[in-house]
Amino acid sequence: MAYTDTPMENSTYRTGLDCLCRIEGTRQPSIIDGLSGISPDLATLAISFVYGEIYPRPHLAMKDRQLVTVAALAALGNARPQLKFHVAGALNVGCSSTEIVELMLHLVVYAGFPVGLNGVFAAQEVFKEQGIVHDPAPSPAGRTENPEGARYRAGWGALSHIDGHAGEQVIASLADLAPDLGRFIIEFAFGDVYTRVGLNLVQRELVTVAALAAMGTAAAQLKVHMHGLLNVGGTRDQLVEVLIHVAAYAGFPAAINAMLIAQEVLAEREKSRTNQASGSATPR
Repeated sequence: MAYTDTPMENSTYRTGLDCLCRIEGTRQPSIIDGLSGISPDLATLAISFVYGEIYPRPHLAMKDRQLVTVAALAALGNARPQLKFHVAGALNVGCSSTEIVELMLHLVVYAGFPVGLNGVFAAQEVFKEQGIVHDPAPSPAGRTENPEGARYRAGWGALSHIDGHAGEQVIASLADLAPDLGRFIIEFAFGDVYTRVGLNLVQRELVTVAALAAMGTAAAQLKVHMHGLLNVGGTRDQLVEVLIHVAAYAGFPAAINAMLIAQEVLAEREKSRTNQASGSATPR
């Protein structure tokens, strides 16, 4: 199948065109006119492949695909026009302004405050353009009451639930050299951020995996959060699918590298299940 001068004869192009129109909320995607004078083939490729082949795949709902896309683009930090486009697209497919802002706040943990700030400002522009009045999500109950002890306990509980033994090992590894960094991870990342409303834990881990995979600079942490996604109810299919999706926005090398890490994670979990089954079957 070739991307020819008559793209409407291509079924994946038609599928992609319908998908992109839904995301953009228009009958004629802007990419067609925008690239017509310099590279109409690039528009055809994007519509046919990204929206005609990747987006219709199963295992990720459209809302989750848009949240994952926004996370990857925001973390990369080098594609503001596309970030704004997909923030608007997320709204068009049913995401709330609260989910989008919460995603940007969540990214502070993994990509830094500049990424979070730039993402929030981009979202703010989109909300203004669309006449959306955003009502900020409330802070978690009890945040202002007994903050220090409550933060640590809430953070440790969240870390243990989400990342399990792998997360606890990370904190332990910091104890001798930088115990305060371990405390900040527990109190801020998991005590302040993960306990917030606006995104459920599966969504938080999906966007974390997408951001880390797109950035390509934190293989160890990506591995921990792949386990985390599966620990909180995400599925093998969702894990694989989010990495395939990232290929469209961060490139195939990033997706391939992340997929190899996912392969390790799945093998480790299968080995653990086999060992547990063997242990439980041993006569006593």
